Amino acid sequence: MENIQHVSTEPSEQAILYILDTNVLIHDPAAILEFEEHHVIIPMTVLEELDKLKSSRQAIAADCRQAIRGIDEILGRASPDEVEKGTPIRRGDKGSVHGSLSILMTHTPDNLAILPTHLNDNKIINGICLLKKNRPNQRTVLVTKDINMRLKARGCGIESEDYHNDQLVSDIDLLNTGYLEFEGSFWDHIEHVETEQQSGRTLHKITKTKSLEKIYPNTFIIDEQGMIARAIEVSNDTVTLLHMEHTRFLQQEAWGLRPRDTYQAMALNLLLDPEVHLVSLTGSAGSGKTILALAAAIEMTVVCKLYRRIIVTRSTQGLDEDIGFLPGTEEEKMEPWLGAITDNLEALHCDDEDAEGSIDYILKKVPLYFKSLNYIRGRSFQHSLILIDESQNLTPHQIKTIVTRAGNGSKVICLGNLSQIDTPYLSATSSGLTYLTERFKGFRHGGNIQLQGVPRSLLAEYAETNL
Repeated sequence: MENIQHVSTEPSEQAILYILDTNVLIHDPAAILEFEEHHVIIPMTVLEELDKLKSSRQAIAADCRQAIRGIDEILGRASPDEVEKGTPIRRGDKGSVHGSLSILMTHTPDNLAILPTHLNDNKIINGICLLKKNRPNQRTVLVTKDINMRLKARGCGIESEDYHNDQLVSDIDLLNTGYLEFEGSFWDHIEHVETEQQSGRTLHKITKTKSLEKIYPNTFIIDEQGMIARAIEVSNDTVTLLHMEHTRFLQQEAWGLRPRDTYQAMALNLLLDPEVHLVSLTGSAGSGKTILALAAAIEMTVVCKLYRRIIVTRSTQGLDEDIGFLPGTEEEKMEPWLGAITDNLEALHCDDEDAEGSIDYILKKVPLYFKSLNYIRGRSFQHSLILIDESQNLTPHQIKTIVTRAGNGSKVICLGNLSQIDTPYLSATSSGLTYLTERFKGFRHGGNIQLQGVPRSLLAEYAETNL
């Protein structure tokens, strides 16, 4: 309380007034701290929405509680007047002040309301209009991930923008694919190479050139001559490549499944490598993400005994609300939402004499567990293979929460199609899967592959291209 009294809380006219919508705080509960020296404002309607959601069954409930705790920590014991004018945001161990936080009362007199007040979004916009009228010399910006709310705000003369602080790429085409493709021969681009045999492996140590600026650990090199190699060490000046024999590389096998093309072979190579602790696979529907991951998971759990169990989860709109009302155990409740897993189990055993019996046998013998995202929070999975399907629907904060559940000896596999995002406040560039791929591209125990084509069927390939 003493510290608050000695700091001027009145925002200067140079400071921008950033009003945060509810979806921003759910997307990133620490968003308040991302606006530097500027003045952050939380509308009272946003606090009410957070309060309503904090005790729901949805996965976002924990994010709401974290956001509320963050607001409370900053406001502390500030008086009502201080809360309205702005409480300083203290950062770091020394408590230096950068920016301020206040609460905006969104009750607007009817004669000043621009939009009908029956919707929460309208209440927030009306409150901002009144704020602009009272502070005409300050720049006022609404920050929301709701595109329609941004349009409504602009229609009312309010500047608005998306929340970009955790958006690492501006264009999804710039996302790291996990491989570099070269026309002709790759070696035509290399000036110096040292080749050696080490433990039965062929290693090429090459000088880093301009064409290799975007190479990271576990990035693959492929060319039109059939050369395949994987970067196992990357420094500022050199790259060490592990040479892959083309025919043998394409004949890799996991639980009877062989890759259909080079891209699937690269994905399977990462999936089966116990030294790679995090693998993310992106690609269109039918590109083989789930079946590759499932086959590799069963192979490493049942045959190689590298992991004790397989934990399967996914993000689905409505799942966390509905699961509580479904009958049965957690696994039985999750089964309808994880049909893609059982469908791919059938595909792996479709050629068996008794396919149904094979699937029943697998489900009984394989330590395969279906888990809701709600039940993963706060847990630690040791020696487990954690498979996250539909991870394009997770926020960066949510995907961090899940990946940090991986304990000693565990591996995480994230699957997703960035063109099929079902969450209204996420885009391909702001998805947690994109965030994860970019953040881990320099991690020597991580890798990602962007699968190409639609090997599922000719029909699926034509539909993906033409519908």
